[in-house]
Amino acid sequence: MDLYNIWFDLKAGVRDGAFSDDLQQFLTAMQADGRIRGFRVMRRKLGLGPKDVGEFHVMIEVENLAQLDRAFAAAAERAEPMESFHHAVNSKVQNLQFALYRDFPDPHRKRGDEKF
Repeated sequence: MDLYNIWFDLKAGVRDGAFSDDLQQFLTAMQADGRIRGFRVMRRKLGLGPKDVGEFHVMIEVENLAQLDRAFAAAAERAEPMESFHHAVNSKVQNLQFALYRDFPDPHRKRGDEKF
């Protein structure tokens, strides 16, 4: 399992509830098409968290990098309905940061006499 993480802030004047609806619609469509396995949308609570990452955090689960590439391709095609879904989200955010993580240890990792 690979986890694509996105941190961001909303642009000034963007309503958080409407944005959340748009984000859910976009990611649910990606999931329904099999382009992602799942997702979580999170928001910083009580102001706790590193100041260099945004107030919002989206974690997208994919089976592998090939599935993530298919998700990127769907957004890059600029074809409907994904284009409208993507624009409704992407146009309302700023200060984006991205990271790619994986489960550890990998399920396919051979275990043995590792040296630390």
